[in-house]
Amino acid sequence: MSARTAVVWAAVQRVLEQSGSDAGPARILDIGGGTGGFAVRLAALGHRVTVVDPSPDALAALSRRAAESGVTDLVTGIQGDLSDLGAGVGSLVDESVDEPLDLVLCHGVLEVVPDPRAALTTLRDVLRPGGNLSLLVAQRHAAVVARAMAGHFQQALALLEGHDPASRTGRRFTREELAGADGLLANAGFEVAEVLGVRVFADLVPGSLLDLEPGATAALVELEQAVARRSEYLPLATQLHLLAH
Repeated sequence: MSARTAVVWAAVQRVLEQSGSDAGPARILDIGGGTGGFAVRLAALGHRVTVVDPSPDALAALSRRAAESGVTDLVTGIQGDLSDLGAGVGSLVDESVDEPLDLVLCHGVLEVVPDPRAALTTLRDVLRPGGNLSLLVAQRHAAVVARAMAGHFQQALALLEGHDPASRTGRRFTREELAGADGLLANAGFEVAEVLGVRVFADLVPGSLLDLEPGATAALVELEQAVARRSEYLPLATQLHLLAH
C-alpha cells in the first residue's frame, strides 16, 4: 500500500479486527470502489465485499483484479451509485439476502453526491447496529494552501469562504462540518469514533525522491502514520478519514 493510502488501510484493518466476532467474515459494501483497490485486499482477508460503482470499465477491471487474486467468489461488482441504495441493500446487492452490513466504505464519494446529509442517512440505514462507516473526503483547509502555493489566489479565497466554483472534484469538507456536534455525521445518526489526517506530507514530496532514495517510501509511510492522529497537523491533510458507527 502506498504512502497515500497506508493510513486509511491500517485504520480499516483495525476496525475489522476490533469488531470481529464469531459470526464469521464481515459483510462489506464499497460505494464507488472502482477497480477494487480496497475491495480485493479485503476479500483476500476472507471478507465478503460488494463494490457499487457507476463505471462499467472500472467494474471490469475489478473483476480482472479479483480473478488474479483468487477471490472472485468473495467480490461482487454492481453498476450503480449511492442513490440506488434507497431501495434497500438486499435489492441492490443480493436479492436472496437482506442482511445489514458490517462495514461500509465511502471513499471519495461524498464530495460529488447531490445531498451529503441524505447520502449519510442512507448509509446509516444499511448498516447493522454497531456497524462501521469508513468515510474518506477531501479537506478544504489543505486545498486552500495548495491553491495559494500554486498562485491561484482567487480560487484559494473562494475555497476559504466555502465556495469552489472551479472545482472538478466536487465539494470539500472541514472536520467541524462532518464531525462537529451538529455536523453531517451526527445529523445522520452516526457517532464519530476517530478522525485521521491523510496525505499530510505525501502530496508534497516529489515522486522522484521516493524513486531514487532507498527506503524513502517506507519512511514516508511511517511519518504519515505518526502524524495522522496529531490534531495540529490535521488542517494540512489533503483528506480526512472518519470512522463512525
